[in-house]
Amino acid sequence: NPMCGDMITFYLKINDQDVIERATFESYGCAANIATSSIVTEKIRGMKLEDAWKISWKEIADEVGGLPAVKFHCGVLAVGALRRAIRAYYKLKNVKPSWLPDELTFEEKQALEEEELAERLAKRVGVVEEGS
Repeated sequence: NPMCGDMITFYLKINDQDVIERATFESYGCAANIATSSIVTEKIRGMKLEDAWKISWKEIADEVGGLPAVKFHCGVLAVGALRRAIRAYYKLKNVKPSWLPDELTFEEKQALEEEELAERLAKRVGVVEEGS
């Protein structure tokens, strides 16, 4: 998140029926960021991708026990990162299910903004990814 530097990456193992068999995450940030990411991975295991897509950041915030207003972005970022992972999966398969919106959601835009910021910062400090 550009405001505080939180980052989340989800890793999903998805079977042929589009069911999430395994979900893990990598998170850099505050306790609320880690907690919301953890809740997302627990919640989506065994879910179809379409159902996982429908999870809202407010639902995640409630499951954490509530978030103060200054931490709402953690729930938004967690859901956005999940949706970006789902969209990336279908892009790799070169398939677009009818339920997947053409436009990025608010949550996805927030996650994308975070990804772009991380890339700019990495370039600024001279960090190069493997294979580059």
